[in-house]
Amino acid sequence: MVISKVYGLLGLCTKAGGLVSGTDICIETIDKRKARLLLVATDAAERTKENFKYLANQKNVTYLEFGTIEELSKSIGKNNKAVICITNKNLAQEVEKIICGGVAIG
Repeated sequence: MVISKVYGLLGLCTKAGGLVSGTDICIETIDKRKARLLLVATDAAERTKENFKYLANQKNVTYLEFGTIEELSKSIGKNNKAVICITNKNLAQEVEKIICGGVAIG
């Protein structure tokens, strides 16, 4: 149930324009300091995880590994996306709360 709330929020975030996906655009968003939360799929390549973990650490962006590539891609309505950046501050906080076991909305 908690996991489905995260995927629902990701879909909402996509429709609201508060989310970008894909490695290149996520790197650009993090460099511009617009990213609030970085989600990387658990089944992403190890090198991808290491690179984004390093980049997120350098730019003070919260980094979380969550879901699979298929699940994340389906929730945002795109294909084969292993990396997602949430740029909306409030939605990023809610997603982080739910994933980290905090108070869930609804």
